[in-house]
Amino acid sequence: MMTLIVAIGAQNAFVLRQGLRRQAVVEVVAVCALSDAILVAVGVAGFGVIVKKFPQAITVAAVVGGIFLLGYGFLAARRAFRPSALNAGTETSSRPVLTALALTWLNPHVYLDTLVLLGSIAAGRWLFGVGAVTASITWFVALGFGARLLSPLFAKPRAWRVLDGLIAAVMITLGVTLIAGS
Repeated sequence: MMTLIVAIGAQNAFVLRQGLRRQAVVEVVAVCALSDAILVAVGVAGFGVIVKKFPQAITVAAVVGGIFLLGYGFLAARRAFRPSALNAGTETSSRPVLTALALTWLNPHVYLDTLVLLGSIAAGRWLFGVGAVTASITWFVALGFGARLLSPLFAKPRAWRVLDGLIAAVMITLGVTLIAGS
């Protein structure tokens, strides 16, 4: 169960980045944890059965999600290759929240993992769902607030560039894989 939640993806990379920047961490963690709780509940309630009956919905989600992940990956690549893009500037807390919402609700892996896979495993087994939600909350809190422990490492711009380069590589690979597989 925890492997579905801890999987490397755009959402987790964003939570880590916000935690390292110490910007809107409470809001971002709350959005991600609450969204996962909703999706797990819908999956446990049996939504996976409906999605299985309409596989074209998965294809559409994969293409849209793949394009979204490609865009996110290219933004990360831009930050990695253009040091001026590393400066956060002054952002309102709404922008990270909107980004967290987009990275959660536009991500096809979220639907596949929580609605289809977890939902088919846990269909009707609410205790299993409670365990999944607890694991999700624990993970996002640990990732968002635990990122502070890495702050000394990320005091150097080079470390940010390496992180953004890795995020770009993973997101672009996931995006291409989603689009090619649909």
